[in-house]
Amino acid sequence: MIRLDGQVAVVTGGSRGIGRAAVRLLAGAGARVAYSYHTDLPAARSLEQEIARAGGEAKPVQADLRRRAEAEGIVEEAQGLYGRIDVLVANAGIWNAEPIPMEEMTDEEWDETLQVNLRGVFYVLRAALPQMKQRRAGRLIIVSSTAGQRGEAFHSHYAASKSGLFGLTKSLAVEAAPDGVLVNCVAPGWVDTDMAAPALKGAGMEAVLATIPLGRLGTPEEIAGAILFLASPFASYVTGEVLNVNGGSVLCG
Repeated sequence: MIRLDGQVAVVTGGSRGIGRAAVRLLAGAGARVAYSYHTDLPAARSLEQEIARAGGEAKPVQADLRRRAEAEGIVEEAQGLYGRIDVLVANAGIWNAEPIPMEEMTDEEWDETLQVNLRGVFYVLRAALPQMKQRRAGRLIIVSSTAGQRGEAFHSHYAASKSGLFGLTKSLAVEAAPDGVLVNCVAPGWVDTDMAAPALKGAGMEAVLATIPLGRLGTPEEIAGAILFLASPFASYVTGEVLNVNGGSVLCG
């Protein structure tokens, strides 16, 4: 059993989907968790209460990751509450359900996706890294997507943002290794979340399942399990890696 007793974790986008599952698993393993949410305060509060009933501790922090001060504020809030951060999970992201051909994509649509999915990750990693380097210990776990590996037609801005996270992972892993900080990435495939739900209606589900050798969607808990592994002592010699959790839909060497 993985235990993270005494450790502090931060999860961005923790009120729903993969992030919510990650908060549950990290808190269940004994970590104290601070997690961000954007607008859904009831969902964030319900998770806090759920974890408290189970004997754990998790605190929601409102933040818009497009804004540097708010993204950095997640890290500052966790450090203020708990004194340090051992694990940071950069999970928050957005995806447009409706297909957008490149020639019809607006500057605003492109910018918003890269601001949240790439720049927001940069903001929180940069904020957490100094104290991890000072302590010569820490785990940075970035949540990307198979879209960054195979591309995604009519969602090119999303694929571009997620592809950028692979380069960020590998670059920062080498940079941070001498200071004892491990940097890894989890790349989910199609997962049964509310964000993906609009694309999975009717024939959309059949088309998606046809691309997955295991023949089903992943669950948020299955992605969170990979995150928990990378946060655990079992991954103490793993850095710069992309852990694919996609049912075989993208087989990368």
